Amino acid sequence: MDAAATAPAGPRADRALTAGPDGVARCAWGVEDDPLYRAYHDAEWGRPSRDERHLFEMLVLEGAQAGLSWSTILRKREGYRQAFSDFGALAVAGFEEADVARLLADPGIVRNRRKVESAVASARVIRALAESGESLSGLLWGFVGGAPLDRRPANLGEIPAQTLESRAMSRELVRRGFRFVGPTICYALMQATGMVNDHVVGCVAGEEIQAAGG
Repeated sequence: MDAAATAPAGPRADRALTAGPDGVARCAWGVEDDPLYRAYHDAEWGRPSRDERHLFEMLVLEGAQAGLSWSTILRKREGYRQAFSDFGALAVAGFEEADVARLLADPGIVRNRRKVESAVASARVIRALAESGESLSGLLWGFVGGAPLDRRPANLGEIPAQTLESRAMSRELVRRGFRFVGPTICYALMQATGMVNDHVVGCVAGEEIQAAGG
């Protein structure tokens, strides 16, 4: 999820915190009526992850979001897990045209051929990484030196859509054969998997992440 895309324009970009119905201070975008959205903000977004399966999942989901809302993707997340073998990259790397056809008929995911094929292509790159002794985690976290960047913006307007790190990541992932990995998608991936902590100052989740370290 690209937090910069959710930031309001104009004077409202100065918004930072909003208290939910439970009184907890959250990033303004994290206070939604949708419990899935709020739970994602509280328990997942910005928390460092080096798990290969989770990183592949977020890579696929961030690419799938292009042109859509993150709420749409969250509602389809379980459908994606079922359709893509619980994001086991080796299993997905073995998908053939019949599997692509099956996925394009599955209402539980975003039925876009380019996005489906990009997930399979990315899985095959991950398989090649493993065969050469590398890992997706090592590749991605290398762009932040192996440790989270603690940016902690003062308000939503300070959250960038892309950074030097995400542009470098995008170039390398494209070179390796990944698809749907532009610099904005890469920065959203970095935010989602805790390579950067972009929770605004005062957000309870962001403070927890900061206290825990990387």
